Amino acid sequence: MSGELDFLSRAVATGKLSRRDFLGRAAALGVGAAVANTMLATAARAQTPQKGGALKMGLVGGESTNSLDPAQFLTQVPQNFGSTWGELLVLQSPEDGSAQPVLAESWDASDDASEWAFKIRKGVTFHNGKDLTPEDVAQTIRRHSDENTKSAALGVLGDIDEVVVDGDNVVFKLKRGNADLPLLLTDYHLIIQPNGGYDDPTAGIGTGPYKVEVNEPGVRHMSVKYDGYWRDDVGHVDSVEVIVMNDTTARMAALQSGQVHIINRVEPKTVALLKRAPGVVVVNVPSKGHYIFPMFCNTAPFDNADLRMALKLAVDREQMVQQIMQGYASIGNDFPISKSYALYPEGIEQRTYDPDKAKFHLEKSGHSGPILLRTSDVAFPGAVDAAQLFQQSAAKAGIQIQVQREPGDGYWTEVWNKQPFCASYWGGRPTQDSMYSTAYITGADWNDTRFFNEKFDKIILEARAELDSAKRTEMYRDAAMIVRDDGGLILPMFNDFIDAHREEVQGWVMDPNHETSNLKAAIRVWLKQG
Repeated sequence: MSGELDFLSRAVATGKLSRRDFLGRAAALGVGAAVANTMLATAARAQTPQKGGALKMGLVGGESTNSLDPAQFLTQVPQNFGSTWGELLVLQSPEDGSAQPVLAESWDASDDASEWAFKIRKGVTFHNGKDLTPEDVAQTIRRHSDENTKSAALGVLGDIDEVVVDGDNVVFKLKRGNADLPLLLTDYHLIIQPNGGYDDPTAGIGTGPYKVEVNEPGVRHMSVKYDGYWRDDVGHVDSVEVIVMNDTTARMAALQSGQVHIINRVEPKTVALLKRAPGVVVVNVPSKGHYIFPMFCNTAPFDNADLRMALKLAVDREQMVQQIMQGYASIGNDFPISKSYALYPEGIEQRTYDPDKAKFHLEKSGHSGPILLRTSDVAFPGAVDAAQLFQQSAAKAGIQIQVQREPGDGYWTEVWNKQPFCASYWGGRPTQDSMYSTAYITGADWNDTRFFNEKFDKIILEARAELDSAKRTEMYRDAAMIVRDDGGLILPMFNDFIDAHREEVQGWVMDPNHETSNLKAAIRVWLKQG
């Protein structure tokens, strides 16, 4: 048994077997999750990285409007490229979800978790030659937490009352206790910049292993090795080029031909075909990510609770998971928390497809006529097909959904969070609090359901400061029920992250925290030479 698991764990480390498949096999052999995860970590560390080579990634999620300002990162291309040139204070572990030090060496909290001191690493330089200082860190967090900021991270930093520098430490004084603060600082927007980015947030200057060489939004981006980088366990290739490939067919062809080494967002319906391609490895991992159809609760006709309920009941979730996702997903229940989260709210009844109940709520709402649903190939893999499937299942309840396919370029700036009903996705967040605070509390910039509920807000704020896990779990259950029953979220499925790479790509880390190895594939992998 030990020999078989050793072999399988090495297969995971080299990207030839998914983490989920390994854990399933380990469980079948009677091996516990803790032991299995330890084996995976050991196998990954056993690989010896090779240096050199030019890594190329073909990614969906690039637009002409993309910016190098981390505060404005919306899609996968700037997020992945940002990880090559920028670094965070803290990173979430791919193994157990705990907070791991990066630019912060360590941290301590007061007994009530209302004050945190982060010790900032010395010997780190920015790409402009300037030494990283605690003041740079403080300024970065001040910029993202300012109430007037346009940063998408404001929702998770709203409790910060004051940021002060104390010697080598940056001290965060909070309005209330928050046991999750280190994990909140893993948000990919919070790249540390010189003077916090106040001078020029779009300069693309960070402390990462690569420095920006080419920036052509909507086309391509390139970064090259930074000789002054402070560590040697990441950043193995000489350069990273991110090529915008929003078309699925183009991405697959580029990978198979060897034009690129890594692609993201492999559509589930193409997995079997891609697995048969010579020299290609498909990697998938269950995640906190989810594919959704958000409705604006404050915009007609979605300001009617019965109409929202009718639409929620008109989705055939099981059919969508099987037909659109080919099983590479789990069924959603209209709240944004999967079982991957700590303190998951157990015992909530699963919502199922019920055209009769949907018709009842439609009639009760008094609505008649078509409902416009906007979608696009870039919304999520299979989003256009999913919208059409939704249209078909809703029709059986007497609901007329008009599906409108939108172009990919501009979808995230002109449709999502602008139009009242569309297809979209979320990559998930480190904690329940950060997910709810980013997209559901009143005032959150990314509240893409326009859900404003004082009772819900109060629960989230109180749970944030609650240090008793049992009480906190119950509070999150209450919050989930409010979003599920009253909110504008239709969440049919939690997706697996499905990426693919050439077999010469080594050192792939299976990371459930975000796609493309938590957006860190470019700095984690190396290219097999010869």
